[in-house]
Amino acid sequence: MLKPIFLWEKAIWVFNMKGRKSMVIWLALVGMLCWGIAPIFAKLGLQNVNPATGLVLRTIIAVVLVSTWMGVSGGITQFRQITFHQSILIAAEAILATVVGDLAYFAAIKGGNVSIVSMIMAASPLVTMICAALFLGEPITAWKCLGAGYIVMGIFLLL
Repeated sequence: MLKPIFLWEKAIWVFNMKGRKSMVIWLALVGMLCWGIAPIFAKLGLQNVNPATGLVLRTIIAVVLVSTWMGVSGGITQFRQITFHQSILIAAEAILATVVGDLAYFAAIKGGNVSIVSMIMAASPLVTMICAALFLGEPITAWKCLGAGYIVMGIFLLL
């Protein structure tokens, strides 16, 4: 007989983990909180501002902050370790995620309800799951399919 897994049991398991996996979970939670709060600032900041202009300003701020951090921490020397092939792959990610994806996100947030736009954008893991299976050979498990199904149902409920 299968024992039901409750959310709080998983939460306790996460808090009891040790080592690298625990850090990955904590970093993901921090990212989730930041990505959950940031759209509110974007919606308010984009009033009377072209989405492309807002994206450029946000990108400049991010470049200054991350460059400063890299310079202070000595991480700037790691650029020499990046191969040409890796540079091409990172450039492709930048074009898709930052230029096209973020510009679409800013335009959608400016014109729509921030809560609906954010939830639709949060369905991107569906695309990632399929691409990871196709290009990286990552397995698609029954649990992943179940989670993906819930995401799709949630989007249909919003629309």
